[in-house]
Amino acid sequence: MTNRRKRQKFRKALIIASFLLFPVTIYYLSPYLIVIGASQGIITGSFIVFSALFLISLVFGRAFCGWICPAGGLQECLFLAKDKRAKGGRWDWFKYLIWLPWIAVIAVVAVGAGGFTDIDFFYQTDHGISVAAPEAYIIYYAVLLLIVVFALICGRRGFCHYTCWMAPFMIIGVKIKDILKIPSLHLTVDQSRCVHCGQCTKICSMSLPVDEMVKTGRMENSECILCAACIDNCPQSVIRYGFKGD
Repeated sequence: MTNRRKRQKFRKALIIASFLLFPVTIYYLSPYLIVIGASQGIITGSFIVFSALFLISLVFGRAFCGWICPAGGLQECLFLAKDKRAKGGRWDWFKYLIWLPWIAVIAVVAVGAGGFTDIDFFYQTDHGISVAAPEAYIIYYAVLLLIVVFALICGRRGFCHYTCWMAPFMIIGVKIKDILKIPSLHLTVDQSRCVHCGQCTKICSMSLPVDEMVKTGRMENSECILCAACIDNCPQSVIRYGFKGD
């Protein structure tokens, strides 16, 4: 149990550190800069990062969300202010109402620019730093406000459930790796050890019905961020990490 607690402390330290670095990295996670860059035929840093997230998800699922995402770090800090379960489920599709039109706009402006002709990873940054000019803080705090509002109103990681423009890339990656049966990080379960205490569901960062998943033996869920909270808080070690194909 001690080692498991250490893992969660390390994860939380990592994801909070990522949030503290958000003023440096925000442009590399910007949906807006992808559109602006596409209109000029430029592949921006955020275009490259989002493409990398898709490729990484083929092996590591949504582990980025659980371990590194700065927006996730901010939302987990907000657990101290309001720690209520998000409803999720039937409303998780809402983020696609943002994502699909955005993808369409990128395609249209890129075609209008004659396709992508240049790559600039540090596009519109100041020596690689995103928030360097005073006016950039307006964008930065607007994004923080969006994340905070959804997290406080909708519950744990509400922004991840309903608004995040990065999540669909990884969710699609997870679906593809499942169809192609690509060896990947996932959760495994030993149902015989479960005492139905409900701790896994209570602790889940994404408010998933983990206890029900354990009962059915089906641990795959597109909203699972592989944060290992359910693993590290299970008194019977029912849930573990596994790697398909080993």
